[in-house]
Amino acid sequence: MDTKTVVALLRCFLLTTLVQSAPTPPLTFKEAIEQTKMVVEKILTGLPAVHAATINIQGWTLDSPTNLQTMEDSLRIPNPPVIKPLSEGFTLETCVGHMLAGIQLYQGLVGVLSDKLSGLSDLKADLRDLLLRINKMEEVGQLSGTSGSDQNSASDLASRLPGNYEVQVAVHLTLSRLQSFCHDMMRSLRNIATYRTQPSGGR
Repeated sequence: MDTKTVVALLRCFLLTTLVQSAPTPPLTFKEAIEQTKMVVEKILTGLPAVHAATINIQGWTLDSPTNLQTMEDSLRIPNPPVIKPLSEGFTLETCVGHMLAGIQLYQGLVGVLSDKLSGLSDLKADLRDLLLRINKMEEVGQLSGTSGSDQNSASDLASRLPGNYEVQVAVHLTLSRLQSFCHDMMRSLRNIATYRTQPSGGR
């Protein structure tokens, strides 16, 4: 092998090494928000199919009104924290903390329900992904004071599901509430993106 060939190969090797070792640009807060929104949108898009795959009671759809107040009182499925527009009394840290606690709650509920019937594995994976995205958003935004949910509140549900009908009602209520929570999250994420991109004097 002649000298020119050796030099050319060495240059190619060094160039490849430099490209591979180049540091990845740090994720911005705006990018972290967008990644979170993408997962929320994926969950919202998939929820009708998840509902159809798991609910076999005729006439029940994800958006159909059902008079289940008595069952709701009996099952005592915990509600997620409320997500509100940002204000002095509802800070960015509080908002992200409520998102985190809410998704942890639904991750626990879906985990309990997935032990009772099939069709929830993809949603479990998406909720796990969403939790990672929220944690990343918290990290990139350098937010403090956020907190998670009490996982026992979700695991306690299993003891209140003696039969298939109770499981069906619990799945229906959980998916319906998750849909509403995700819609609230989307509105809040858009609000946060606008809030963070305003000049400091405009907040």
